[in-house]
Amino acid sequence: MKIHHLNCGTMHPPATPGGLVCHVLLVETGNGLALVDSGLGLRDAETPASRFGPARHYVRPVFDPAEAAINRVRELGYDPRDVRHIVLTHFDADHVGGLADFPWAQVHLTGAEASAARRPRTFAERARYLPASRAHGPRLVEYEPAAGESWRGFPRAAELTGIAAGIVLISLPGHSRGHAAVAVDAGERWILHAGDAFDHHGQLDGTGCAPRALTAMERLVASDWSLVEANHARLKEIWAAADPDLLLVNAHDPYLFSAASESGVRR
Repeated sequence: MKIHHLNCGTMHPPATPGGLVCHVLLVETGNGLALVDSGLGLRDAETPASRFGPARHYVRPVFDPAEAAINRVRELGYDPRDVRHIVLTHFDADHVGGLADFPWAQVHLTGAEASAARRPRTFAERARYLPASRAHGPRLVEYEPAAGESWRGFPRAAELTGIAAGIVLISLPGHSRGHAAVAVDAGERWILHAGDAFDHHGQLDGTGCAPRALTAMERLVASDWSLVEANHARLKEIWAAADPDLLLVNAHDPYLFSAASESGVRR
């Protein structure tokens, strides 16, 4: 499967040199196109308060319609109607903003994350999962990775064969109740999109160069910090192994986005 790396949302939190991206994967499958996450969308630019909430004052998204996934897809010469599936790492606003631009697409996520979005339990979850993100009635397809097999040391994973062989949803709760990573077989190697399981490559590579403002925010919004730390530990092992057949990326690190784009298609 051919994979395109798209920046579908630029953000500028304080004390974060280089800002943040919304790293979205566009995957060409034999059954049409699939997105991994959807970044910020056209409606976010129209009504940012209801769709992004007060967090926009801290992360300071640009809300540039040109960065919306639907326009990135058009820029590559594809018909947006060919985007039939969107696989979510989680339901935070900066990952689901583009869903409303593809209302015909099926949206794939863990059952735990779908439940959290529909029925938030805590004040933090009610602030996190804004009703406007679901107002268009997305077609949710839920999975229970615990019932699946392991994938490269991750014990709970489900292959999304309904989309295509070689797309795997991996349960990584911690950042949110049902957070997941998504692995895609690109042929010569796998791309592992870790979502928000970590925020910056400095958390994994031993340099300790991650901006403190970013790591403080990561801890503040975590659903379960002990699980976040466990995810960090496993991802550090993957980073240290440096397997040539696996590329590790995440949702917001511009360095990892640029590095991935060197071997793929960047927009």
